Amino acid sequence: MDQPKTETAPPDDAGTPRFVVGSTMRHVLVMSSTGAAGLIAIFLVDLVSLMYISWLKDPSMTAGVGLATVVMFLTMSMNVGLMIPIGALVSRALGARDHKRARELATSACVLMVLVSTGISALLLPFVPRLLTLLGATGQTGEVAKHFLWIMLPTNGLMALGMAFSTLLRAAGDARRSMFASLSVAIVTVLLDPILIFGLDLRSNGAAITINVARIVYAYVGYRYVIGHYALLSRPTVAGVMRDARPFFAIAIPAILTNVAAPVSSAFFTGIISRFGDEAIAASAIIDRVTPVAFGGLFAMAAAIGPVMGQNWGARRFGRVRQTLRDTLLVMVLYILAVWLMLYLIRVPLTQAFNAPPLTADIVQFFCQISGLIWFFIGLVLVSNSAFNNLGFPLLSTFFNWGRATLGMIPFAYLGAQMAGPKGALVGIGAGSVAFGIGAVITSFWTVRRLERQAQVPL
Repeated sequence: MDQPKTETAPPDDAGTPRFVVGSTMRHVLVMSSTGAAGLIAIFLVDLVSLMYISWLKDPSMTAGVGLATVVMFLTMSMNVGLMIPIGALVSRALGARDHKRARELATSACVLMVLVSTGISALLLPFVPRLLTLLGATGQTGEVAKHFLWIMLPTNGLMALGMAFSTLLRAAGDARRSMFASLSVAIVTVLLDPILIFGLDLRSNGAAITINVARIVYAYVGYRYVIGHYALLSRPTVAGVMRDARPFFAIAIPAILTNVAAPVSSAFFTGIISRFGDEAIAASAIIDRVTPVAFGGLFAMAAAIGPVMGQNWGARRFGRVRQTLRDTLLVMVLYILAVWLMLYLIRVPLTQAFNAPPLTADIVQFFCQISGLIWFFIGLVLVSNSAFNNLGFPLLSTFFNWGRATLGMIPFAYLGAQMAGPKGALVGIGAGSVAFGIGAVITSFWTVRRLERQAQVPL
């Protein structure tokens, strides 16, 4: 029988996993808020970096960094896909009180994540010019984007390692240190960006160099926390990595396919917007940076409930798994309403801060007015995907994400652009997400009921 939600946790030395007792709402709020603080800090400094670039008053440079961000979004989405099996496998093992197995899985997963992410970057580098051409990059805009990517892509493996360490901290229930590791990226960027962009006159290349330095610091801080406070890493062996590769990729491959849907749809949207000129591309770049700052809490919620669900699944407390999902959806609705109101109120000062020309300002302000409607249904998909990935149904996550990014986005955005230009494309994104958001959340509760009937915990 499930434990009451008000049950208090036993002392740490009792060995009880943190999330299998106590209020599920409290776990969701603590994990989401600390995760959001770290994520939004990273996204905020990206937004500030783009704002610094816009102060150079060169639309081609702002547009170039925006196009580079689309490719950067692809690598980050793959990293997130690789991060998901770490949280799912390690949290389940900890929930089942098998610390030895959790340490083995954590070590192997970190090695696999770095190898795959580094390989992805190596494969992308030769195709950077071709990718930018497909996105509509021309002339100086294309040159800016190309140099930006050639500088920051080689350190993608370091970013993946930092993300792996942060995930291990969250899987162990240490949301605070995971947040501090993420905040290190923000601190480095805030301090270094103005020096390189303006002081040394490196312009957009200076922003790319800052990203590399921040990634080094991120990986180092995360490693120190994991080693100093948790015994979740050991010396890796080839036999151990090969043994754990199968459960890792069983979750990672569908998760990567799921997460790649977002940058693919973003690239398609950028291709549509690029037909309306550099000012429209600049608007898309600003929206791409504003969105994760404003709605980063949704990504944090989706990441936060994974360890909570995983530990309770490992402990076979399915009532708490179901309640975690309900609590997260309630917090999501309240969060979106608050952010939507904020964006509506600051829409004019926001565009003024970027020195946005008329068309750019018009598109960005329109996005602020309708953003809540778009992100409500996208949020349903994000939360449901986290449940699918952490409860052993990753293919459902792939289905709903790709469904929304293709059938639920491409035809609607294309028709919207044909009928009403860039604004119509934005409306199309929201309209196409409705059915997939509702379908995903209904299916997520079905997966919990199915697991409860089976009452199995495959690690």
